Amino acid sequence: MRFATRLLLVQLATVAAVVAVCALVFGWLGVRQLRAESEAAALNIARTVAEDPDVKSLVAEFSADPGTPDAAHLRDGPLQQIATDVADRTDALFVVITDDHGIRLAHPNQDLLGQVVSTPFAEVLEGNEVVDWEVGTLGESARAKVPIYAEAGGTPAGEVSVGFERASVFDDLPALLTTIAVAALGGVALATLATLLLRRRFERLTLGLQPEELVALVQNQAAVLEGVGDGVVALDPDGVVRVCNQAAERMLGLDDPVGRRFDELALPEDVLRAVREGATAVEAVVGDRVLYLDTRPVRRDARALGEIVVVRDRTDVEALAGRLETVRAMTEALRVQRHEFANRLHVASGLIDADRVDEARAFLGDLTERGAVDFAVAGLERVPDAFLQSLLGATGAAARERGVSVRVSDDTLLLSEVALPEDVAAILGNLIGNAVTAAVAGDEPRWVEVALLDDDDELVVTVADSGRGIRPPGSDPFIRAGSREADPGRNDAVHGHGYGLPLSRDLARRHGGDVWVIDAGGHRSGAVFGARLPGALRRDTAVRRQEKNA
Repeated sequence: MRFATRLLLVQLATVAAVVAVCALVFGWLGVRQLRAESEAAALNIARTVAEDPDVKSLVAEFSADPGTPDAAHLRDGPLQQIATDVADRTDALFVVITDDHGIRLAHPNQDLLGQVVSTPFAEVLEGNEVVDWEVGTLGESARAKVPIYAEAGGTPAGEVSVGFERASVFDDLPALLTTIAVAALGGVALATLATLLLRRRFERLTLGLQPEELVALVQNQAAVLEGVGDGVVALDPDGVVRVCNQAAERMLGLDDPVGRRFDELALPEDVLRAVREGATAVEAVVGDRVLYLDTRPVRRDARALGEIVVVRDRTDVEALAGRLETVRAMTEALRVQRHEFANRLHVASGLIDADRVDEARAFLGDLTERGAVDFAVAGLERVPDAFLQSLLGATGAAARERGVSVRVSDDTLLLSEVALPEDVAAILGNLIGNAVTAAVAGDEPRWVEVALLDDDDELVVTVADSGRGIRPPGSDPFIRAGSREADPGRNDAVHGHGYGLPLSRDLARRHGGDVWVIDAGGHRSGAVFGARLPGALRRDTAVRRQEKNA
């Protein structure tokens, strides 16, 4: 059974129970009211008869006579006539008049005249009025008993008892119960209508989903949104943020954005405009991050529910790509070295096959002194760090195949070991790779020169090339390709493809450093780039190396 149906049935059952209880209470109160009205009517009639002067005088006469009244005389007496007239006018069951001994002086049943009444009368003769339901010779009735005083006052001379039969008291009860029933049915009908409207509203708000489905959606949403690396921001049709996962808050630098309008968030205009225009694959810079934003409308059953903004961190992707490119370059260098090593083994094998053992021994001894593989990077011995040696050797081997020689500057002074190999590889690899590309486009001789310096824990790098400088002249090599500021004429740029340099600068700035252009170069001179990366070196290794050299 669907939740909305269960809700409808539970509400109807609740309303029906409440209405039933109210109907019973109102019915009980109605019965009490009818009883009270009949008792009050009987009391008022009895008081009126008791105050009649003729009744007072006649009852006083009978009470003063010590004998028993004559029943025949009472049947045609004035008291009987008065009682009969009052009973006829008021539709009372009976009007009974007695003396101070309880002898009936007037009674609807004339055969009982002159006899003692069947109900108690002592309390009335003490001067009290009594209202109660009693069973007498005429059946159960609501009756009121009032004392009759003589004109001179004193003790009661008799009593008047007026009663209404049970059936006449509750003549109006069917109409009262009918009214209560109609009101109860009306209440149930209104409750049914309200429940149906509430059910329809509930299903519209929940898009026809049941609570169990909503719980599953919330659980899945929490698992998915917090489990993915992309940022997700959900906006309702009014542009108010309804969902924002932790990745989006971290990338966009937001603090508790849920419930606030997206246009009012502290975000760059590029981001706000991209979301406002519903753009896809838009690049924006937020802080030190390069983000891609995709805005997609969300609809369900032709109903617009808002928009979803997917945020991807291009910086991490490009950093990973740069590191992979460095690994690829080193792999290519190893391939080149393997080829060179195989050629040398072929030489040694040929000398041995020709029985020129002494020459083969001399050749292998020379290889042992120089190393198995020649990195072909001049001045590489100035770099003591094994990681930087491998990186420079790999890039030098790859550059040599393109006709470019890589050398280490005479100004290089590096005493410490690298503490951030991945970021150093990405930044230095990008700078050398772009310089090699620029040198290939220039005139011979083609070369790239790298200078490495340490300043406390900072690594300072300069990379110069023999190319023709930054192309086109005057352009900014740090503007990303595809961005609004990019120059279409940069398609023939030689310093990268529009991603490496901005990525290198972003990586450096994350550590408090920077990458910048020292010399843009020109037609006859290449460009010079500088980089500074704090925390990239281990100072303790510098101390140990200095002590060793001492």
